[in-house]
Amino acid sequence: MTTERKIARFFNLTDRNWLRHANPWSVWTRYTVLPVIILAFWSRIWLGWWVLIPVTLSIAWMLLNPIIFRKPKSTKNWPSKAVLGEHVYLNRDKIDIPSIHKKVLFTILNIISLIGMGVVIWAIIVYSIWGALMGTALVYMSKSWYLDRMVWLYEGMKGRHSEYSEWEY
Repeated sequence: MTTERKIARFFNLTDRNWLRHANPWSVWTRYTVLPVIILAFWSRIWLGWWVLIPVTLSIAWMLLNPIIFRKPKSTKNWPSKAVLGEHVYLNRDKIDIPSIHKKVLFTILNIISLIGMGVVIWAIIVYSIWGALMGTALVYMSKSWYLDRMVWLYEGMKGRHSEYSEWEY
């Protein structure tokens, strides 16, 4: 089982929910998750124990975002193809992907994102706006590049496997 499949299970991304997450609104609003979480944790200085309310709401937003939107009217757009490409990539242990997509780039981009998250966590602890901005930029740049590669993967795989072609409408 791939790591990505384990993460998908954590977020309740069943086949039906993958299509919901492929809604462009889901993808674009997902970019709000990290700033919302940062602000929620930063509010601890003003709210004391009441911080648990915005922290809980921000974590709920992170968990619910991929599944609360409707199936998109069309998947012929960048965000939808990025999500469908992620689905293709997590199934690479079942359906082989082209060798061009087996490069170390995906791992490097995920490591950069993890480093960015480490910087964000440090910035939350010490209230560093610059650290939060830098860490968030690392996370978003690496994730966006990763998603762009997922679009490329999806575009290449949809012609090879009928199940992937059925997703485009």
